[in-house]
Amino acid sequence: MKHTIAIKNLFSYEYEREAILVKSELVQIIARHNPHLMQRDAENVVSAIFEEISAALANGQRVELRGFGAFSIKARSARNGRNPRTGETVMIEEKWVPFFKTGKDLRDRLNK
Repeated sequence: MKHTIAIKNLFSYEYEREAILVKSELVQIIARHNPHLMQRDAENVVSAIFEEISAALANGQRVELRGFGAFSIKARSARNGRNPRTGETVMIEEKWVPFFKTGKDLRDRLNK
């Protein structure tokens, strides 16, 4: 038997701006919204989603979650930096960094 997972209203709670939502709390929220799932199943769902997003980014792919946002990677070019402890100039190599761009629905919700 197939079950759908209620994610649409997952973040309908009023959080203060200082609040932090950690993975374990996300698992609890999903389990609470989906009583047919055991907590370990909800944890497997969350872990699988994060793993798939990470794997796609590692392969240079873009991940888009409609209404929420898009994850991509961007190159950060090499540059000169400064060691804060010694003040010495150091060369920082080029690297790839994850980038998140919010979707229109999320942006509208944040700017109500």
